[in-house]
Amino acid sequence: MAEQPASEWNDETVRTWLQSRIASARADQVAAERGGRERQDECDKAAAEEMVCTHVRDERSTGSQAAFMEALRALLDKDDYIWSGVYNDTRFDRHVRTYIRKLIRMAKTNEGFDNLKRYQ
Repeated sequence: MAEQPASEWNDETVRTWLQSRIASARADQVAAERGGRERQDECDKAAAEEMVCTHVRDERSTGSQAAFMEALRALLDKDDYIWSGVYNDTRFDRHVRTYIRKLIRMAKTNEGFDNLKRYQ
């Protein structure tokens, strides 16, 4: 079985996907906040997704596949992450790193950026 070549990089599609993920993450944070203390991890996970997508959504970062990967790797190289509304910094840092790795995998294959559903 031959592998299908990755589709062409479309920076507009990637930015649209990032914007939709930011909106979904904010909605997830609100829902988690209403759930109280037992849903704080979900809130931190949604905040991590929002932070990563916010940091790499500009035209410079999404202009090419290589630039997007470079922006993600630079973000991954940071020692710690600061974002408002975080309950547990250690857990938040772990969620940020996990989400960055997910985006790096997506960027390598250039797949998944056309899925604009809230829950993925």
